[in-house]
Amino acid sequence: MTDTDNTDAILQRLYETIASRKGGDASASYTAKLFDRGTEKIAQKLGEEAVETVIAAVAKDRDGMIGESADLLYHLLVAWANAGIAPEDVLAELERREGVSGIEEKKSRKG
Repeated sequence: MTDTDNTDAILQRLYETIASRKGGDASASYTAKLFDRGTEKIAQKLGEEAVETVIAAVAKDRDGMIGESADLLYHLLVAWANAGIAPEDVLAELERREGVSGIEEKKSRKG
C-alpha cells in the first residue's frame, strides 16, 4: 500500500507535468492536444473515464477499476489545470469538510 506522502507526491508530480503541457506541441503530447481542443473535449474525456470507472465498479472488475481510476484521475487533473485549479485548492476544500456529516454538508449548500 502506498503511504499518504508518496500518494500526494505522485499526484503533485502528475499535476505539474500536466500543467506544463499547456500551450505545448499538440502533435507531440496527448495532454497538450487535450488543452488545445478546449474545455468541452476535456470535460467529455473526463465524463467518459468516469463512466468507464463506474462500469468496472459495477462489474466488480478490480483490475479494470484500478486502470480506469488512473485514467479518471489523470483527466480530472487535466480539467483542474485547464480551469486554473491546483490540487491544494481541492485538498483545502476536503479538509474544510473533514469531520462534517455528508448530510449536513449537503444541507449547507442548499441556499
